[in-house]
Amino acid sequence: HHRNSIQQLELPQRKAALIVPAFETLHYRLTFPKSKAELLSMLDMGSLYTFRYHVWPKGHAPTDYAKWRTATVPYRVAWQPDFEPYVVVRRDCPKYDQRFVGFGWNKVSHIMELDAQEYELLVLPNAFMIHMPHAPSFDISKFRLSAGYRGCLQTLREEFHQDLSRRYGAAALKYLTAERSL
Repeated sequence: HHRNSIQQLELPQRKAALIVPAFETLHYRLTFPKSKAELLSMLDMGSLYTFRYHVWPKGHAPTDYAKWRTATVPYRVAWQPDFEPYVVVRRDCPKYDQRFVGFGWNKVSHIMELDAQEYELLVLPNAFMIHMPHAPSFDISKFRLSAGYRGCLQTLREEFHQDLSRRYGAAALKYLTAERSL
């Protein structure tokens, strides 16, 4: 079912990143919803949330969950600062930037690069994933506890922005101005 709807998008002929809307549960045991309808009723009952709703809503807000609820066809969304959706892309898409190992900015920088290369950001209407609770990773703990780690990440972000400006010229300015205004 998914395969057919994805094949209809004719991805080999176009540059697109397919966004899989992400949800999360705070329960360690969950009966995985078998359909979008079932997922929506779990969302309405409060046993599921949109991903990172409590901590970092900006990361997934552009997915436009309100629109997704009733969507039956893929829809385009615009890049916004800190957008870090889970995406399905062709293997020949730009690679992750290897500076961002550990916690922080790997997905954000990747989506920025896809957007800079004019990939369409397309939300899939019938796909979804659910994040299960787990212990914090070693790296997020370091990020939270160490000012040095956060400082390094900031330096890498600035370097990454400079590289974008070199590669994409004026088109990359929107990423810098978005950063500055945060």
